[in-house]
Amino acid sequence: MIISGERAIDTPTIQARIARAATGFNSLGVSDGRPVAMMLRNDFALFEASSAAAALGSPVVPINWHLKADEVGYILADCGTDILVCHADLLPQIRDGLPKRLQLLVVTTPPEIAACYGVPPELCAVPDGCVDWDTWRDGHAPWTAAPLRASPMFYTSGTTGRPKGVRRAPMRPEQAAAAEHISGITYGVKPNENQIILMNGPMYHSAPNSYGMLAFRHGCTIVLEPRFDPEDLLQLIEKHRITHMHMVPTMFVRLLRLPDEVKTRYDLSSLRFVVHGAAPCPIEVKQAMIRWWGPVINEYLGSTETGIPVWHNSAEALAKPGTVGRVIEGGVVRIYRPDGTECAVGEPGEIYMRQTAISDFDYHGKTGARAAAGRADLVSVGDVGFFDADGYLFLCDRKSDMVISGGVNIYPAEIENTLIGMDGVRDCAVFGIPDEEFGERLCAYIEPETGAELTSAAVQDYLKRRLANFKVPREVNFIPALPREASGKIFKRKLRAPYWEGRTGA
Repeated sequence: MIISGERAIDTPTIQARIARAATGFNSLGVSDGRPVAMMLRNDFALFEASSAAAALGSPVVPINWHLKADEVGYILADCGTDILVCHADLLPQIRDGLPKRLQLLVVTTPPEIAACYGVPPELCAVPDGCVDWDTWRDGHAPWTAAPLRASPMFYTSGTTGRPKGVRRAPMRPEQAAAAEHISGITYGVKPNENQIILMNGPMYHSAPNSYGMLAFRHGCTIVLEPRFDPEDLLQLIEKHRITHMHMVPTMFVRLLRLPDEVKTRYDLSSLRFVVHGAAPCPIEVKQAMIRWWGPVINEYLGSTETGIPVWHNSAEALAKPGTVGRVIEGGVVRIYRPDGTECAVGEPGEIYMRQTAISDFDYHGKTGARAAAGRADLVSVGDVGFFDADGYLFLCDRKSDMVISGGVNIYPAEIENTLIGMDGVRDCAVFGIPDEEFGERLCAYIEPETGAELTSAAVQDYLKRRLANFKVPREVNFIPALPREASGKIFKRKLRAPYWEGRTGA
């Protein structure tokens, strides 16, 4: 069963819808690898379109619904699809970028999503002249051939240049079984265990998508939170007796900022397994969540390209503060110096990794890009880190985020993890900007809590009492909302780029 607001759909009904949608896609020429794009918020139609395309052996291409016309037009052209399933209220922002020969299937925007995002009623309905998803789907007979299995094709966030589509080779049945086994370890989602899943992150992103679709395949009850809100999340946990969730550290920070009387108002005893990833989690935040929710917090390290090769639980987090975990079954991790030799224990270097239980990938239509991102069959996404003597992995920062000031390597993640503990700081980003004397100097952007009165001097004084002076940003800016992807990652390039315009280093 899937629940969204006051709506619910049982498993037989949604499976029947999927079978009809598969026949419909097949009538449009979808088969054997031809992709289907979708631009949908978390809704019943997302599960229908994803599963129907996969049943035909074709990948679905989830598109970030924050994107605008030119960005969406690029992805549609690059992935080679001429089919898009889209929520009605998202059409105005992308219509000018849609190719003329596109088959557009429009989903009515449901009331709970409209309420959360302030969508007026006239934008929720399928526009005149467009094909209604529900009517189109139900106009086909059920697909009766044995369903195939295809992995979604996600487009990476594109922090440098245009985004790239990560396309995986089809998995044989034994590969699919091995991948499900590893997912059960890292996500805690398993069949026949009466699990109730709360989906609070956007399923256009690879981690929430793989989490939600795994739960769907295993027949779990899935509760969709239309838009993350900290108190709403607590209410849903109590109301539905939620057992499992996938989260990002930004959600933890916002939950911890709730007043004590709100945090203690709800019964959270049903929680059994909460997993997080996507962004670094400050030590103090992780420990505070474990004190509040108990030893149910787990963490993974992975990416769209690599899968998840590293994981750890609450006990390990408390014993090894700051770790992102140890290499798990099927995982391979190597840390290299710039000269290609492996780093010693405790020595930071660039991390290359892969989860071998999932099939390898190519960047769609980008000959040579896969090889450029890797070393042998391992892949780097730019993380810098080291292993300790017990085999636990620690991150220093992203390679691209490291600042070299006066010949000294500075890792902004350390500064951000310290700054997030300051009262009045909701979130922050630290990065390097040009400096005539030192090459680079540190700059901080801070998103304050509502009503907080922060000053640059107060921020710098807070950091000076906790970090070496050379790690204290010389420039501090305040911004109402940091630019970010809904996955929880701050889009630093948008903040950094103006400083580096016309220079190298951006």
